Amino acid sequence: MTAPDSDGLLAEQLLRLTRRVHRIQKRHLEHRDLGITPAQSRLLRTLAHWGSPPRMADLAERLEVVPRAVTTLVDGLEAAGKVRRVPDSANRRVIRIELTDDGRAALRELRGARRSAAEEILAPLTDEQRAVLGGLLDTLIDGPDTGEGRRTG
Repeated sequence: MTAPDSDGLLAEQLLRLTRRVHRIQKRHLEHRDLGITPAQSRLLRTLAHWGSPPRMADLAERLEVVPRAVTTLVDGLEAAGKVRRVPDSANRRVIRIELTDDGRAALRELRGARRSAAEEILAPLTDEQRAVLGGLLDTLIDGPDTGEGRRTG
């Protein structure tokens, strides 16, 4: 059994790694001058994996944020030409969000920045260590979720 102090140390290491990943990704994004925040990047990636354009409420649920946070993100991305609001064909009162061509191009740039950042972060690891890390991360990601509260952005 793991001692509580070592669990606390592991949690701190995970938080420090997460911050490092964000810092490095941000640096790689700044070199590409996309003018997209990490939260907007996350929304674009979520849109890209959706089959048909989702409603804002669907996005809020998937992103685990309050609907107002999605409205703010969509407003910024729409002003930048990365997404657009479109009426639902079955119910004109429902508004859906879809990627524009500029949004898809931005996603390609974002993927490149993420890939470059990942290469930098993982460079010290051997292929075997990367495989072990991937397995451990999958175990943690797929673990029980307490579902405590929603993020606000």
